[in-house]
Amino acid sequence: MMKMITGTTTTTSATTAGDGEWELRPGGMVVQRRTDHSSNVPRIIRVRVKYGSVHHEISINSQSTFGELKKILSDETGIHHQDMKILYKDKERDSKMFLDLSGVKDRSKLILKEDPVFHEKRLLELRKIAAKGKAIKAISEISLEVDRLAGKLSAFDTVIGKGGKVEEKNVENLMEMLMNQLVKLDAILGDGDVKLKKRIQEERLHNYVEALDVLKIKNSMQPQPQTQPQYKERDLVTLEEEASRKRTASSAGPPVIITTRWETFDSNTTSTAEAKSLKPVHQKFKWELFD
Repeated sequence: MMKMITGTTTTTSATTAGDGEWELRPGGMVVQRRTDHSSNVPRIIRVRVKYGSVHHEISINSQSTFGELKKILSDETGIHHQDMKILYKDKERDSKMFLDLSGVKDRSKLILKEDPVFHEKRLLELRKIAAKGKAIKAISEISLEVDRLAGKLSAFDTVIGKGGKVEEKNVENLMEMLMNQLVKLDAILGDGDVKLKKRIQEERLHNYVEALDVLKIKNSMQPQPQTQPQYKERDLVTLEEEASRKRTASSAGPPVIITTRWETFDSNTTSTAEAKSLKPVHQKFKWELFD
């Protein structure tokens, strides 16, 4: 009974294999069958690949894939491996197929062609990747600028919250810069991650604009600070000198007035006045009496 089952299984495998290109493995997987000329031991073979009027002789492992062969030919021809088509026995071979399982032997001849359809698809894909990278970079730059503007908004909030007043010009400039970042975001196009990142930054900017509108109203209700006289450095030095002089004068007593006005005197009058003011001095002698 067991022998009959084994015979049936063998016959099924042969039937599935058909012309010898496919075989059924014990696990139930259908794979491409190795040819009689190949073995499980890998070896180096040389294949001749024709591209236009040029022939390339490539040494490669017999158990390599056509995709690996394309990468070697890419270095030889300068064509991207994704833009290649390899024909063997007038049949295009997939990049995942193995050389030995496809019947490629030593000195086999293959034909290489450039696929214009894959070439255009790859270029379009490269353009999409480049555009996506550019958009993400632009959004990243806008995000950094928004962080900087958010710092200014926080500083304004702190000043106004403490009862201070911010110049209206500074508030208007901040509002203008926030709106400019919104305009830049509107010009960015993209799907997927780009669209998500763009939406996040738009929400941030709208929140900051609303917060700035509230601060603008609060700032307009703040009392105008009293203006103090502004002094230059030389004016401050002059004031200090004047204060020092006042302190010195108050400690020394009444001020001394020096004038350059001279008085004239008559010489005769002066002599007469001096003579009158002088009194004669009488000498007194002490006498001694003798008996």
